[in-house]
Amino acid sequence: MPHIVCLRPLHPDAMARLHAEPDFKVTMLTEVNAETLREPMQTAEAIIVRATPINRDFLANAPMLSICARHGVGYDAVDVKALTERGIPLTVTPDANALSVAEHAMMLMLSTSRRTLDYDKNLRALDWGSKPSLKTWDLSGRKVLIIGFGRIGGRVARLCNAFGMEVLVHDPYIPQNTIKGAGFRPIKNLHEGLAEADIVTTHCPSNEETRSMVNATFLAAMKPGGTYINTARGTLVDEAALTAALKTGHLATAGLDVFWEEPVTTRLPLLDLQNVVVSPHSAAATEQGMRRMGLSCAESIISHFKGQLDPDVVINKEVLRGNA
Repeated sequence: MPHIVCLRPLHPDAMARLHAEPDFKVTMLTEVNAETLREPMQTAEAIIVRATPINRDFLANAPMLSICARHGVGYDAVDVKALTERGIPLTVTPDANALSVAEHAMMLMLSTSRRTLDYDKNLRALDWGSKPSLKTWDLSGRKVLIIGFGRIGGRVARLCNAFGMEVLVHDPYIPQNTIKGAGFRPIKNLHEGLAEADIVTTHCPSNEETRSMVNATFLAAMKPGGTYINTARGTLVDEAALTAALKTGHLATAGLDVFWEEPVTTRLPLLDLQNVVVSPHSAAATEQGMRRMGLSCAESIISHFKGQLDPDVVINKEVLRGNA
């Protein structure tokens, strides 16, 4: 009887899907710490992980583990090499959260362009204003540079296009003709795109190539008065450099769903800026998004134990060859 351990509650439909398997034993943890993990991990053959770091120390206490299902698409908190050495596949939910995150990126574009939070605050203080006191912008007619043209970036591009924006795309790993064929303008030279775009939004993974890519040089290359949006990973951004660019007015606004260290437990200078809209890494956490991600994790685990795991959702595909 495979023992599945959920490291945090899942959507009820996902839990129901797991419980519907008669041969499964399912444990759901509401708190994750050394004490709550000690007993279930001794017999866990599958885990569903959200924010818990999966490293060698964790794996040393999971002798029977045979699959790790990531509830989401980012896996920078997972030691993929350690999993691979053990022959354990790491799965993600590549299609489940794209729509939710893309819509959140659009929300940040709209709220920063229309200064929604500022007007909300003013009106609650009974400051109606006889004339517009804050500079705002339409999205229609503005240029947006999308960095990363994967599932989320592609959806953002289509949504921006629907708003009447001119869509520029930079992704060195996607053929230029693919971007053109989708109806968007490919940008080969990143800094040229930064100088042209009114809004820059990042949709790429965090890795050695992209970590701290949004640094002082990147921000200085952006069009004066521009807006930066990030719903990808906080480690893409040099937060001190972004704070400086917003304080000087080189950037007008920023919208951030992710931060270098999460959860945020100290008062970041970014949080004191009125021209920044923030959210707590919640872009994918809609009711529908949580359901899709939970069900995707459940299906990966069920397929794994039936010997039918979909290679398209596996990050370390080499383990599939070793387990064949």
